[in-house]
Amino acid sequence: MKPVEVLKEYWGYDAFRPMQEEIIGAALEGKDVLAILPTGGGKSVCFQVPGLMADGLTIVVTPLIALMKDQVQNLENRGVRALAIHAGMSRHEVDLALNNAAYGEYKFLYLSPERVGTRLFQSYLEVLNVSYIVVDEAHCISQWGYDFRPDYLKIGILRERLDAPVIALTATATPEVAEDIMDKLAFKDKLVLRSGFERPNLSYIVRRVEDKNSQIVNICRGVLGSGIVYARNRRKCEELTSVLKSQGISAEFYHAGLGQKSRAERQAAWKEGKIQVMVCTNAFGMGIDKPDVRFVAHYDLPDSPEAYFQEAGRAGRDGKRSYALLLWNGIDERRLSQIESVSFPSLEYIEDVYQKLHAFFEIPYDAGMGRQLRLSLEDFCRGYGFQRAPVYHSLKYLERSGHLTYSEEIDIPTKVRISVDRKSLYDIDLPSQDMPSLLEVLMRTYTGIFAFVQPIDEEYVAGRLGTTIPHLRQLLYSLSLEHVINYVPAAHSDVVFLHHDRLRPGNIDLMPERFAMLQDNYHRRSRAMLEYASQTAECRSRFLLRYFGQSESRDCGTCDVCRSRKVPVASETSPGEAVESRDLVAGAIKSFIESKGGVYSLKDVVAEFGNPASGIAEDFLEVLRELIDDGVVPVYES
Repeated sequence: MKPVEVLKEYWGYDAFRPMQEEIIGAALEGKDVLAILPTGGGKSVCFQVPGLMADGLTIVVTPLIALMKDQVQNLENRGVRALAIHAGMSRHEVDLALNNAAYGEYKFLYLSPERVGTRLFQSYLEVLNVSYIVVDEAHCISQWGYDFRPDYLKIGILRERLDAPVIALTATATPEVAEDIMDKLAFKDKLVLRSGFERPNLSYIVRRVEDKNSQIVNICRGVLGSGIVYARNRRKCEELTSVLKSQGISAEFYHAGLGQKSRAERQAAWKEGKIQVMVCTNAFGMGIDKPDVRFVAHYDLPDSPEAYFQEAGRAGRDGKRSYALLLWNGIDERRLSQIESVSFPSLEYIEDVYQKLHAFFEIPYDAGMGRQLRLSLEDFCRGYGFQRAPVYHSLKYLERSGHLTYSEEIDIPTKVRISVDRKSLYDIDLPSQDMPSLLEVLMRTYTGIFAFVQPIDEEYVAGRLGTTIPHLRQLLYSLSLEHVINYVPAAHSDVVFLHHDRLRPGNIDLMPERFAMLQDNYHRRSRAMLEYASQTAECRSRFLLRYFGQSESRDCGTCDVCRSRKVPVASETSPGEAVESRDLVAGAIKSFIESKGGVYSLKDVVAEFGNPASGIAEDFLEVLRELIDDGVVPVYES
């Protein structure tokens, strides 16, 4: 079967996107390949198609638990057997999944990077028939990358022990990072396949403003269709959502502090168009496949061009005119410097956090290796009088220097083990008639529940019993009080995995040279982001492309810088796009006039839309005349 036939059978598409076929072809020839595709470029198809065509199992290393769960579910929905192993799973669960991967005719095994170096996973390598090693978010393996993760370095173990080609994928890699990725993954022959990063349908707009709220309200009103507004922290997301709702805009907030159910419900409502605007932290967006996002707005200045390019790129994946709006002012500039200081606390402070973390969980010296700790960062900070931000970044650096793995906001399922042997179980006089029924469902559904603590699907078990999840939890709690079961309730928690026994003071290698290098890289990227926002001489698109090493490009013609210089649009706009763009302008003008109660002057309209940074690329005065002629808006006052 040819690759395009596999694409048609499983995805229903007749043709590949740019560069997908070349990447798949290189993989099928057994070559190591680094694929650099922009956000929305269809990276998963680049390894899933060759994985389906090859005999054996494709291992996919990815740090994004939510994304791996989504991809496993999507593959299962297409009739492809896939598994995932990630933080929050018990040793028995991991063992069972690996056994299935080895002997159960599965095609894909998704793996979080910290699992690669475990003895349990390595013990299975000899019996896993691996066809490809896939490294998603491959920039995480580079010390020069903006999101370096030391667990990724353990992927080298797979290269040493498995004779399988590597498919590495990323959306953001400078030439320096790309070279480092190939070195770290021991490419036999260096091969980079890079799709052009131009997004001709995406207009980059930067505005320096003091009143950001009104600007966000204007774009949400003026641009028809779905949008994403990124804010730096959870509190700002909630505040901004309240502002938008008060202005009659359909909006909801999303951040990692929400429970799994709330996040899933809000994400689904937004994808279905029931919510127009999602106000979120960067916890939202990875793996979100919504092609008709008409705008992405950044309320705060991002830390790096890499993060900005990836987030802005979630707009306009359907190829229609869309907008990437960035708001900034002097406060953002000062905040970047403050964040840099907080992000790199002193090495002495980091060592103090390390020791107090172990003390918090009463772990003595020379013990603790392999422990998985459910951490409340707030309780930990409160207990020692720490501030949250420097502790958070200390934990992230302890992760980078190889001492632990810190996973945020992990959803840990309810777990149960029946602690009474099967024969004695029927002799126990239980106080509720529902309890024997529940035990029967558990025994029939989870065969190892007498021997191991088993994760259970609360929704499924409650459905079998014909009851609600709250009532099921009450029954489980009551059974635990009767000493019939061991019951570990579901949790939404940070998880710390300790890589080694607790070290004594003075014996902790915090790699000061790497610390200094990371600090310098962070400073360089944040300065580049500030330069992008503040400069008005270079086309926004060309600036970003140059940053990522694409020197051959031309002015886009649609960003605020190009329009201020009246640069022609780089690519032809179809009549349909022109009409849609004109509709967007009409909507923006109409909303602006309505916000003034219908009383406005021509000077007001020129001040709002005549500025090149307004985000309006059309002849707004001509559109205004048409609206007046059609009776849609009143005549302006002279």
